[in-house]
Amino acid sequence: MELTAAHWLYAVVTLVIIVTMLFRKGVVLPTLAGTFLVAAVYKGSIISGFQAMFNANLVAAKELFTIFLIITFMVSLLQSLKDIGADEKMIAPMQKVMKNGHISFLVLMVVTYVISLFFWPTPAVPLICALLVPVAIRAGLPPMLCAITVSIAGQGMALSSDYIMQIAPMLTAKSAGIPTASVADKAMILSLITGGVAITTVYLTMRKTIQKPDSDTLQQQLQMMNNSSQGEIAATTETANSPEREKWGKVFAVLVPLSLLAVILFMFSTKIGGKSGGFEGGDGAAFIGGVATMLLILACVSFKRLQALDKISDHLTEGFVFAFRAMGPVIPIAGFFFLGNSDFTPSILSLGEDAAKPAFLFDLIQAAQAHIPQNSVLASFSVLLVGIITGLDGSGFSGLPLVGALSGAMSSSVGVDSGTLGAIGQMGAIWTGGGTIIAWSSLVAVAGFCGVSVLDLARKNFFPVLLGMIVSTIIAIVIW
Repeated sequence: MELTAAHWLYAVVTLVIIVTMLFRKGVVLPTLAGTFLVAAVYKGSIISGFQAMFNANLVAAKELFTIFLIITFMVSLLQSLKDIGADEKMIAPMQKVMKNGHISFLVLMVVTYVISLFFWPTPAVPLICALLVPVAIRAGLPPMLCAITVSIAGQGMALSSDYIMQIAPMLTAKSAGIPTASVADKAMILSLITGGVAITTVYLTMRKTIQKPDSDTLQQQLQMMNNSSQGEIAATTETANSPEREKWGKVFAVLVPLSLLAVILFMFSTKIGGKSGGFEGGDGAAFIGGVATMLLILACVSFKRLQALDKISDHLTEGFVFAFRAMGPVIPIAGFFFLGNSDFTPSILSLGEDAAKPAFLFDLIQAAQAHIPQNSVLASFSVLLVGIITGLDGSGFSGLPLVGALSGAMSSSVGVDSGTLGAIGQMGAIWTGGGTIIAWSSLVAVAGFCGVSVLDLARKNFFPVLLGMIVSTIIAIVIW
């Protein structure tokens, strides 16, 4: 398609969005204004601009509502487990294994990764820090190393792949116009490589700070950690107790992990058996969401009986509130970048069936092909850098529509699969903004619970995480 004034305006707005992210400001306003301006100029009508601004948000909401539902049901399930104390009982056995600092380091990493993979780090971190971090400190693990481990395993490794809930890969893939699986599978591998390099680097450089259990210094560190986070941790614990609650807490402490493990095994079996088509993206999210909903119903009914009729509504409301707080700003951002893909422009711009279907970002990239170096290394690291820049807003998810749109547009000109580019950009966005290397992200919560300085935590995470992203990008270029 011949480039129009609307195409150039789209390019300018995209640059404005990137610069806004560099200054750590929200980008919802420029994306909304950009959608209006691009549509009004392209259609030659201010009325069309108003309509497109609404339609873009509506299209994005329809495409992404699966994400809101899966977050809602998983957070609701976690809230229902807190009611009966099952959340604490699920990880209590791990406390007995944490005999020294080195074992505690490994246990803390694995438990944080697994729980964050299912429930997301934000609701999982208070639980882990309240129950496992004090035990790890008594076993000899310094508070700073505890905080680094939790942030890298949870907000880095687990969130950057988001392989179970598949929210991040769905956001990236939708904007790139490709199947979710093409991003999700690669992101899973890259997240493990990035995390493996980062956590190994941390262990090798800080292993000498691990002390013997029960030393006076450890007791002082534990007291400092408790003083700095006791208010937050107290909010995560349930004071009410009863034989009935104790009984059902034990039942669901076993039932929930076994159910979720069964989900994992079944989903992996469909991949190995060549039947993965039914359990990717939305279908996979629907499966785990349905299992979570059934567990939510059983948890409410078993303990609350008739109160469950009201209690389940409370939990679902809490889940929706959490989902919209976490993902609400992504809708207008995604709406703007959906304009870059011809799959969505007809609905956003209200175009007829025979009308030309512009793909503003894709068209711009294709027009610039002659001037873009045909270099897979340069393209891959450019997408990684864009991902890192978009993560500077402290979210990690708001930049995924841009990363996905760029990946889909650039792939044909640079000879790199769009799923690979999308996964690389996803690593940059989430490892940065998800909460590992910038202090104004959810890293604040990890630092608060562990009683350490968030600036020191971000500083100590920076080199290992950056090294991990560079290594995983190089490996992605080589193997894909």
